[in-house]
Amino acid sequence: MAEVILRQVEKEYSNGFKAVHGIDLTIKEGEFMVFVGPSGCAKSTTLRMIAGLEDITTGEVIIGDKCVNHLPPKDRGISMVFQNYALYPHMSVYENMAFGLRQQKLDKLEIERRINEAAETLEITQLLANKPGEMSGGQRQRVALGRAMVRKPDVFLFDEPLSNLDAKLRVSTRISIAQLHQDLKSEGQNATMIYVTHDQVEAMTLGDRICVLNQGKIMQVDTPMNLYHSPANKFVAGFIGSPAMNLIRATLVKESTHVYTQLACGTRFLLPHEKAQKVSHKIGQQVWFGMRPEHISEATKNSLENATDNLALTRINVIESMGNEIYLYCKLGDDKIISRCPFNPNDSMKHGEDHYMKFDMSHCHLFDIETELALLH
Repeated sequence: MAEVILRQVEKEYSNGFKAVHGIDLTIKEGEFMVFVGPSGCAKSTTLRMIAGLEDITTGEVIIGDKCVNHLPPKDRGISMVFQNYALYPHMSVYENMAFGLRQQKLDKLEIERRINEAAETLEITQLLANKPGEMSGGQRQRVALGRAMVRKPDVFLFDEPLSNLDAKLRVSTRISIAQLHQDLKSEGQNATMIYVTHDQVEAMTLGDRICVLNQGKIMQVDTPMNLYHSPANKFVAGFIGSPAMNLIRATLVKESTHVYTQLACGTRFLLPHEKAQKVSHKIGQQVWFGMRPEHISEATKNSLENATDNLALTRINVIESMGNEIYLYCKLGDDKIISRCPFNPNDSMKHGEDHYMKFDMSHCHLFDIETELALLH
């Protein structure tokens, strides 16, 4: 297996549109890297440049210790799993999986051994005689995975492989891909995998690290937990997490020794001392104030009696019950906020009612109003 290095990789089309802006990224050997971002962020274009399916305008793609810019896909040591499976409809599962191996001139016994091993791992042994049209979407995607596995590539590339599946199949196939990565590692194969998705749940559950892209630029590369808890900028903060982080314009104000974030409606929240120190140079200026939905909760009787600074009177517009938790869509002045609370069968909250909500300021985020970079790192 091999590491993959992108050095100042750019993609500009003949009409002058620049899709990828000087990407620098090192994907370690055996790492599961996920490219995630909104539609049009160039995550698939970047993957296709690694695969050799898209020309590079400038920069280098290095797989192992070799620059592969001018190598055709078949010579790059990669296998790719596509969104639409890309199986030959007139061939059986066995023939689909064997096709690439025969092109490599492997002997019949080796081909049979590899296919049987992959089929057993992916639990598709009973389907080897079937044709793609006789199988479900999830089964076809497993065949596409098997076809990639048997080639024993240096790098696996996945281009939104689950987007055509229903919700239940997406979960089971996602688990299969994660299990495949772990199984290959336990067998001594450091399987380097690069996975493209717009689904952040896939990104958060699969990736060793995640590369967040927007408009052809890298916004942040980090572990799933670091992206969630320490976003480097407002874009990552708003993109990673479901429901999304609440982001509201606020002004930093100081009274005596205390620093507050003050919203347009006049509501203010006390910043913890260590956070206040980091933004002392922004006093009197506007910032983006961020708070994850799970850090906004219904105020308890005790907190109301103590009249803490971090309460806000909100109006509940919508209540969504998710079974073990509820999402509260509230209005705070002219701003909209989302709260994520544990389900309480004794709770009597109703649509259109006013309720005090408590903001846990130990978990707040602040971003520069112009650069949108995090201020509390």
